[in-house]
Amino acid sequence: MSIQLCIVILYIILLFAISFYVKRRASQNPTEYLFAGRKFSTGLVAVSITGMAVGAASTVGVAESATKIGLSAGWYNGAWSIGAIIMGIVAAGKYRALNCTTIPELFERSYDKKARIISVIGLSLIMICITSLQYVAGGSILHALMPDIFSIKLGMITSAVVFIGITAIGGLWSSGLSNILSVTVIYLGILYSMVRILIRDGGLSSINSKLPPTSFDWFSPFEGLTAAMLMGWIIVMTTQAITAQGPVQIACGAKNAHAARKGFILGGLLIFPVGFLSAILGLAAKAQFPDLNPTMALPQIIMSLDPFSSGLTLAALWAADVSTACTILLGAGTLVAQDIFKRFINPSISKENYVKANRLIILVIGLSTLWLAFNAAGIVKVMLIGLSLTTAFTLVFLCTLFFPSICRKNTAFWTTLAGILGLFAWQLIPAIRFLPHVIYFEWLICVITLLIVRIIDTTPIIPPVCKQDD
Repeated sequence: MSIQLCIVILYIILLFAISFYVKRRASQNPTEYLFAGRKFSTGLVAVSITGMAVGAASTVGVAESATKIGLSAGWYNGAWSIGAIIMGIVAAGKYRALNCTTIPELFERSYDKKARIISVIGLSLIMICITSLQYVAGGSILHALMPDIFSIKLGMITSAVVFIGITAIGGLWSSGLSNILSVTVIYLGILYSMVRILIRDGGLSSINSKLPPTSFDWFSPFEGLTAAMLMGWIIVMTTQAITAQGPVQIACGAKNAHAARKGFILGGLLIFPVGFLSAILGLAAKAQFPDLNPTMALPQIIMSLDPFSSGLTLAALWAADVSTACTILLGAGTLVAQDIFKRFINPSISKENYVKANRLIILVIGLSTLWLAFNAAGIVKVMLIGLSLTTAFTLVFLCTLFFPSICRKNTAFWTTLAGILGLFAWQLIPAIRFLPHVIYFEWLICVITLLIVRIIDTTPIIPPVCKQDD
């Protein structure tokens, strides 16, 4: 058995050990299962949001981009970092103080039932598509680094078993505690490999001298990106950090508003370096293998190391995917369980049966998204643009909390509908792509819609009430 496979198997065993350790606590009631009993410390909030943010796109994807735009590819994670910090400053404490569970629930409190329905449709679409992408990424990582053992399909199935298993067993407790291990493995693996590669290849100056000449400096943190693209990344990541179910669920699981705020700020600081470290590894790959397939940049440079180093880094890359997938899968399950099953199908369900129902829902969603990943991987990748759909939710949330006087009873419904239709229009009608990124278009049409509703509708909303911090 190869060293790489032994390390991955050990990592899987540790993940399941953590999940079974917290299973009894998570089974006590739905709050323990879905929101860790609202007992997450600052540290657990920080590693949870870091684990969610640092996935395959933040490592393998950034290394791939670095072969085209240089070190500035690391700003993908930098944008996530900024988004998490802004979430901590502006919204994380508010979510915890509101004692809510999902954005659709919050919308129904202040608006009406149709606002909840349309928001759960939009958010569920985003979460399910991104969950599918995690299977594709997990399968690709295992296949790229151990092709003799894992086909892409077997890698996806293995990833699915781990993602669904640890999420269904322990809920947010499992995800949070597993992220302590995952974030540690991510940093150890990437830092260890980078040091080994820099020593072997003669340092940054030697790597830079082997890169092909370009119109920009490969190791400049800004030259490879336009200002509009960088700002677009920051707006997308900030927008989704405030209202995507994953970050919302982590904030709601904090023990108080202070822990939620500080945890997101600390998490933002932890997220920031990983992208630039991955970009350096991508540039080292391009210097050593000039004709490589950009998608294979990180796997190829890792496999050029000794078996222990490559095995540790493989575990780190897969840990990044696991940590992201579990939080997103739990978020998708929570939306379906809280905002569809319990709200409209069985509102009187007992606590014990509701925990069982949540596990079953996560299993069903997990298998359904695996099927989607098998049959529509290309569509899933394209649907990542759906993160821009969180624009409507973020705009409505911020106005509801901070500027309730400009909101009306139909604001949430029509603004969300405009965001959904605008996203489809952007994809289907090239003529409307007059802005550099869809996120700018989404903000434009959502703000216009909100203001129009403010003029036409005369029914005010019920502003949400925050409880005092614990």
